[in-house]
Amino acid sequence: MADRPLLEGVTVLDLASVGPAARAARWLADWGADVVKVAPVPRDDGIQITPPTYAYSAHRGMRRVMLDLKSDAGRDAFLRLAADTDVVIESFRPGVIDRLGIGYDALRDANPGIVLCSTTGFGQTGPRAGWAAHDINYLAVAGYLHCSGRDERGTPALAGATIADSAGGGLQAVAAICAALTARSTTGEGTHLDVSIADGVLSLMSLAVDEYLAEGVEPGPRHGLLTGRYAWYDLYEASDGGWLAVGAIEPHFFANLCRALDCGQWADQQYDDDAVDAMRADFAAAFATRTRDEWAADLGPADTCVSAVLDIPGVVADEQFGARRSFVDAVHPRAGALRQVSAPLAGQVDATTLAVPDFDEPDTDEVLAGVGIDADTLAAWRAEGAIA
Repeated sequence: MADRPLLEGVTVLDLASVGPAARAARWLADWGADVVKVAPVPRDDGIQITPPTYAYSAHRGMRRVMLDLKSDAGRDAFLRLAADTDVVIESFRPGVIDRLGIGYDALRDANPGIVLCSTTGFGQTGPRAGWAAHDINYLAVAGYLHCSGRDERGTPALAGATIADSAGGGLQAVAAICAALTARSTTGEGTHLDVSIADGVLSLMSLAVDEYLAEGVEPGPRHGLLTGRYAWYDLYEASDGGWLAVGAIEPHFFANLCRALDCGQWADQQYDDDAVDAMRADFAAAFATRTRDEWAADLGPADTCVSAVLDIPGVVADEQFGARRSFVDAVHPRAGALRQVSAPLAGQVDATTLAVPDFDEPDTDEVLAGVGIDADTLAAWRAEGAIA
């Protein structure tokens, strides 16, 4: 466990309610940043986007202010906060924050060292910059779905997680923010980060794309060793209907697998394309003789790169994640007890110290008073509906 939070002393204003930017704020808070979510004031005719209680780990360790950024007072309040902030995260469409008067130029005037992270689907520039899209769309345009396996209809299989939002957007934003803060420590200057989710997915696809650029080969499902071309990197059904994932890439791991499955006849034909179908059939027949957990218990520790395909209850009960303190218990002010996925680097940061807030009771007065706004001003702003 770290002696102190990794991002202790870093303050973040998060304008996002859902999606990659909200995921980025989640991870920054888990690493010790003081994250303040900026939400709109309630309106009778407005639609408040409120994720389920469990989403984004119930915003543990965060506070929230409610501001009307379309009002002069709400904008002034935000800029006062920004003057004492390290990072602003936003996920509006390109140009929106400038129209609100809180774009990078305005933020830099208030705080030359501020880091603004704009996380959008396609970035701030380009012909798709203003397009609406979601996770499936970014996976589609960056080649991920084309290179994925096919379902029973022959259709590219949907991903089992929000890969674009998380790895293509949220984690890219976190990495960019940490890099910008590191640069600022030597230059004193902030920056405006243009994080595109589609660009992030493209970076995840670099092995396939670079192969095409270098050799003109067009990757697709079962094209390469990582997409199922060979029998030793595939999924197999066990006797109880459970599944096993096999990834025996290195020759010695492949040899171990062949011996364990009593398929030694294939040990010297790992990359023989003519042998793939027969090898896959023999592997499938072998795996079908025992249950998933029997195979996993024997093959997992035997240097064969075989793992059980776990469902979510199985993941939660898994001994490895338990040993890594990958889950924490929390109490939500309204929903009660919650068990949650812990912070990244769970063994080095302690998410159990982060309280789950009650966002029905915003922290607006506390946060704004913390940057020197007096009680009379707060009362006047609240009376005109600029804050809540």
